[in-house]
Amino acid sequence: MSVFIGLARQRYAEPKSKRQLDLAVGLLTMNVSWPPGKKIVHLDLKGAPPRMSYMQKLIPLIARLGADGLLLEYEDMFPYEGELKVLQSTDHPPYSHEEIKLIQDVAKSNGLEIIPLIQTFGHLEFVLKHRAFWELREVGYCLGTLNPHREHSVKLVLEMVRQVLELHPDISCLHIGADEVYLLGQGEESKHWLSIPGHDIHQLFLDHVTKVAKSIRVACPHLSLVMWDDMLRGMSQITLKESGLVELVQPMLWDYGPCLDVEGTVLLLEKYRNAGLCQMWAASSFKGSTDVSTCVTPTQRHVDNHLQWLQVAAALPSGMEMQGIAITGWQRYDHLSVLCELLPVGLPSLASCLETLRHGSFSKEAQTRVTEILGISTVEVKNMAGSPCVGSCSPYPGQRLAEAVVELSELLQSEELRFLDTNMYVKGWFSPYHRQRKIVNPLVVQQIQHQATTLLTAVELKVKAVREEMVLLFPESTAQEWMEQHVNAVLEPLRRLLEDMQVAIQEMLPPSFHFPSAGQEG
Repeated sequence: MSVFIGLARQRYAEPKSKRQLDLAVGLLTMNVSWPPGKKIVHLDLKGAPPRMSYMQKLIPLIARLGADGLLLEYEDMFPYEGELKVLQSTDHPPYSHEEIKLIQDVAKSNGLEIIPLIQTFGHLEFVLKHRAFWELREVGYCLGTLNPHREHSVKLVLEMVRQVLELHPDISCLHIGADEVYLLGQGEESKHWLSIPGHDIHQLFLDHVTKVAKSIRVACPHLSLVMWDDMLRGMSQITLKESGLVELVQPMLWDYGPCLDVEGTVLLLEKYRNAGLCQMWAASSFKGSTDVSTCVTPTQRHVDNHLQWLQVAAALPSGMEMQGIAITGWQRYDHLSVLCELLPVGLPSLASCLETLRHGSFSKEAQTRVTEILGISTVEVKNMAGSPCVGSCSPYPGQRLAEAVVELSELLQSEELRFLDTNMYVKGWFSPYHRQRKIVNPLVVQQIQHQATTLLTAVELKVKAVREEMVLLFPESTAQEWMEQHVNAVLEPLRRLLEDMQVAIQEMLPPSFHFPSAGQEG
């Protein structure tokens, strides 16, 4: 609590307005725990989708950590059929009908609600990358944004929704995405539409979203619909009030940064409330939002994000109903970007974020509960390897992989692996000049080969350990992608050095020559 108050005092030490003063005073006297509302954990399945055996261990753990539900973003892991079968992943099999039913059964038995997330406007890369749907792009070179003027665009997303709902007959809430609709309005059909007096880009966005939402509500009147809020932020209060979204969708306001603008967020919530959008969601992050290629999750960064959301919750405008918070765990920034941190590496952060919401601060008590539930000694996964475990010492599902990833990541970023830049013998006797001309001093070769081979062997042993753990939890294709992303680019220069050196030495010595083994020199 003292840390939380300190943050509030620091941010509002010199209030510049009555609003800021009221907010600062409220933060210091508030009930700091997260207000009534669901805590939903987002599982992004468009990269590194867990094997079903791992999912069956993961879901009970998420429930034990204090979540109320799962926000499932299937993308190409959903078993689409008919015209949409092309959307299925080809790198690894999508989940089967039976597996999707099993996910729901395991969630239900652990008291977790399921909320599917289906993108219906932006971030449709996994759809529009396919030649069959190229003509539905807003702009030819933007694979994410749907052309809202084509009749088939609406039919496409509604068919996606229909198939997902068919396999989720018991849900009460559906997320329809609609964030980051890049380059909307820049297609030729949109430019023509926008040239008509009274038409603007906001209306273009709203027309498509309301058309999709109304169609879903007609078919499934019991469903609550949620959408990301970022495309609404620049709209006026009047535009929002007249949009048709009121009573149709519940916006989910997202911000994943550790320095979330609390006052600005509260003002935005007030605008939504005044426009009639009184039922809102928040969205934070427990992983996948630090950097596009982050490998090891920084827990404190994500805890700080939740501390800021607690400040927002404490200053919630009257009349605003916070339905809950989605704690996102992005696996990719979008369908075509690289992998973010794997789920096992992010679980200490997830546990810490949920406990922060439960306690209202990241207190000693909250940290102790995280370490006890997960059986770890520290909430920072980067410090976990080699530390004594806590309690029963039974590793949490995926902990061995998390520790192996941290160890390998540290080695891959170490000074040792800057071998080509730092090794005296390489710099002096096997420079790019020497390599190009296949010139080498045989007296130095053995020293370089020994050091490089020893280093490469040590790294490859850890790579092998990571791969063995990874394929137990994720498809083989995930292990291959992770290795190509994080390992190959680092080790390839070392491998090429040894290959080039072997070629050069063949130019300098007789074919029958062999270096003496260690201990025979001199």
